[in-house]
Amino acid sequence: MSHDDFNFEPVRGLPEKLPRDEHILWQGSPDPWALAKEALGVKWVAAYFLALSAWRVGASMTGESFGVALTHAIPFVVIGTLACGILYGIAWMQSRATVYTLTNKRVAMRIGAALTMTLNLPYTWIGNANLDLRKGGTGTIAMELIGETRLSYMMTWPHVRPWKMARTQPALRCIPEAGKVAAILAEAAEARVNEPKVTRNTDAGAIAVAVAAE
Repeated sequence: MSHDDFNFEPVRGLPEKLPRDEHILWQGSPDPWALAKEALGVKWVAAYFLALSAWRVGASMTGESFGVALTHAIPFVVIGTLACGILYGIAWMQSRATVYTLTNKRVAMRIGAALTMTLNLPYTWIGNANLDLRKGGTGTIAMELIGETRLSYMMTWPHVRPWKMARTQPALRCIPEAGKVAAILAEAAEARVNEPKVTRNTDAGAIAVAVAAE
């Protein structure tokens, strides 16, 4: 029987139902393999254990045949495979627990495999967005926040731009078709920021309607 760990959500990836004037433009999650490579360094770990295996074979060949020397590398291969498997498992769990949502008003990020939380980032909080596009179309969109908004790097990792700790940049990490998603975000943010805001002014008994950018 299938089971959804987040079936308490009124809308997938969101803690509450959307207002009537808000709608979803896109939803997605990190690609597990891309996340394992970029956030958890699985390729570096694999390369490290391959180097250890090659060194062990080379050292053993000084006194043993090539066939026997190869067997001496087996423990390194096993440990390396186990380590890479664990890292991929962590990336898979992070991906499964994560839902990124773009609406016409904000970026919402449901993140956290163990401790789940949802970040709501109105487009008016985002000063700039940077796209890091990789081969195959996956990529990361990091958002520079303006004003006094501060986020914890440790609490939001790996859904942040790497090594930007002084001013944490939340990120849609390792998402497929990142170029298309970046275009959706840019268009929605521009429309939202430039959306007219109507205010009523009753100064001196007169009623006026002012229009200003939000």
